[in-house]
Amino acid sequence: MRLLLFFAYFTSLAAKPNLLLITVDDMNRDSIGSYGCSIKNITPNIDRLSAEGIRFDRGFVNVAICMPCRAVLMTGRYPQSNGALGFDKINPEVPSLPEALEKAGYYNSLIGKEIHVVPSRHKAFHRIDKQKDLGGGRSAGAYAKAVRAAIEEANDADKPFFIMANAADPHRPFAGAKGDTFKKIPFPRQIDPKQVPVPGFLPDLPEIRTELATYFQSVARADQVVGAILDELKKSGQADNTLVLFLSDHGMPLPYAKTNCYLASNITPFILRWPGHIKSGATDKKNFVSTIDVAPTFLAAAGVENLQGANGLSLLPLMKGVKQANRNQVFTFHERPYSRKHLPMRAINNGDFLYIWNGWSDGKTQFRNESMSGLTFKAMKNAKSPKVRARADFYLHRTREELYDLKKDPDCLKNLLDKSGDNQSSRVSAMTKALWHWMKDVDDPDLELFQNQVELALD
Repeated sequence: MRLLLFFAYFTSLAAKPNLLLITVDDMNRDSIGSYGCSIKNITPNIDRLSAEGIRFDRGFVNVAICMPCRAVLMTGRYPQSNGALGFDKINPEVPSLPEALEKAGYYNSLIGKEIHVVPSRHKAFHRIDKQKDLGGGRSAGAYAKAVRAAIEEANDADKPFFIMANAADPHRPFAGAKGDTFKKIPFPRQIDPKQVPVPGFLPDLPEIRTELATYFQSVARADQVVGAILDELKKSGQADNTLVLFLSDHGMPLPYAKTNCYLASNITPFILRWPGHIKSGATDKKNFVSTIDVAPTFLAAAGVENLQGANGLSLLPLMKGVKQANRNQVFTFHERPYSRKHLPMRAINNGDFLYIWNGWSDGKTQFRNESMSGLTFKAMKNAKSPKVRARADFYLHRTREELYDLKKDPDCLKNLLDKSGDNQSSRVSAMTKALWHWMKDVDDPDLELFQNQVELALD
């Protein structure tokens, strides 16, 4: 009897799929070819992954900051529920993905960004490759070596693997920019500033084009890292039995993207590939999916129950055409940046409109974040155009509430709640009500502040 149980145990392990989570750092969704980037062949490896799996057009991160974003990935919980509101560790009682997979017999490997991935739970990883040993998270060769070693060690242990590989590009310093501290790490191509697409949420200024050119050089180098990871998986012979998920932790590190709640802040490339389980070349344009769904999806693929207290759900039923409730909107969050200054923002996006509450905005407090370093914000602030300077000033101060028509204004340029805006009282009332219910459900620490600042029509 014991022999039969022993055999059944190892047979179940052998049947489990491998799991590979790949993240890039600070990459806008529209910087990727398959998501519409106009620079030819800028991300061939990510594009190939997209062609081999399913691409979600409504994929989001719930918080546009690196460490709390990864805490959501590892717990399936919103920041308010896992305790990592900013650069914090998750609460001790909160279960995590690597711990659940370790108990299920997985070999866990963490490659890069290790200080930002559940640092309180590193014991659940059998192997950790530190970012400093990976060319600062930018060396394709170093990532290939780390992935190869992780797969070999998992094979030697007769275990399926979970690998989380985190590239540091295109995070600052940008490749080839002034102050680039990774000059020994080559980037694959020189980008002409005249050829870069300037996002609609930024003005088209020479200094901004210069900075964007170096950003896209970093995008190309990040794609090389992704390619090296996928090539090693293929060489191992285990690609067909591996669920791969690719995403960015948030938008580009420029104003009106990273560390905010605008569309460009939270919308992310979100690509799943699992041969034999997910139809290749598919696109989901309808369902809202987000980082709270990542851990539940991986656990479901591994045949493991969802984490206790998780806010997210497995995406695998969607792959089989099963409809899921509550896939018609997404909630996003910001509490404090690296400075730990209290700058609360909450938002709800239903695909047609984006409502943002800026709890910190009082006309005096100035917003500060890392995206204001470099050339772009300085160029906006010193621009000859009064309109551009006003855009920079708005970034510094905001207003208490913002509402954008995403169909007409995806770049969030016209706040419908300004003094000259449209009458949107009924729409705002419905969205603030939905946001209040969400904040209440996740025990949001700023619920009382929200109630005091916003007019609510609750049942």
